[in-house]
Amino acid sequence: MPDPRKSEFEAAKLAKRLRRLAGQAIGDYSMIEAGDKVMVCLSGGKDSYAMLDLLMRLREKSPVPFELVAVNLDQRHPGFPEHILPEYLTSLGVPFHIEVQDTYSVVKRVIPEGKTMCGLCSRLRRGVLYRVATELGATKIALGHHRGDILETFFLNLFHGGSLKTMPPKLVSDDGKHVVIRPLAYVEEDDLEAYAELRQFPIIPCDLCGSQELLQRQQVKSMLREWEKQTPGRVESIFGALSNVAPSHLLDRGLFDFSAVRPGEPAGGAAGTPVTLHPRTRPAS
Repeated sequence: MPDPRKSEFEAAKLAKRLRRLAGQAIGDYSMIEAGDKVMVCLSGGKDSYAMLDLLMRLREKSPVPFELVAVNLDQRHPGFPEHILPEYLTSLGVPFHIEVQDTYSVVKRVIPEGKTMCGLCSRLRRGVLYRVATELGATKIALGHHRGDILETFFLNLFHGGSLKTMPPKLVSDDGKHVVIRPLAYVEEDDLEAYAELRQFPIIPCDLCGSQELLQRQQVKSMLREWEKQTPGRVESIFGALSNVAPSHLLDRGLFDFSAVRPGEPAGGAAGTPVTLHPRTRPAS
């Protein structure tokens, strides 16, 4: 029979680790400032539930005051249990807003049967959330992407987009009006799964896309899991590399002034130091 004291100790240790990692990411990237109104995007999945839970706990001991408002976009998926989130958020005493937009019908009408729906669904959802953030007066929009999402996006862009980029922990929207933050940037998905089970979040699965085993993201996820299984620590090393970039050792002329490299005169100072250049030019293909 499991020792309940050991289980409680492990649960407390997990919660403490997640708070520490979320707090570290928030601090490292200056995600939340005094007076911010943070719009927490809640999908009903384990990641966004955990993000709200952690932000609530961090706010209790935060040296700066900030507000939270939970927002869910009801996309009118058939069979969506629309009562779950309002009941859960009411029980927490968290201010919330449920935005109803039938993006489901748009996605089903535009995307052929059997094709990946996530791209269009994401774009439509993002547009609605930006509008809602403006209406609510939110200064930050918090998304529940975790470390695995960031790594998977990096490899998707590398393999299929021909670019070295991923989901940044903090960014400004294209129109310059919104700041998006990802407080779970340092958190592992396995820990979020364990935390969701520990906290008994009322998970609402996304059934719009059906089975996603053939999606490129799922293939990258499997690749990373296999790499970590074969060589423990490899995934951690790759994640660390994303914050240890040496522009002088890549090929992007928009990030490093290769034309200024001369014997005894490192361009831009020490190796890897970025320099300010004119708008980026690309090699002729």
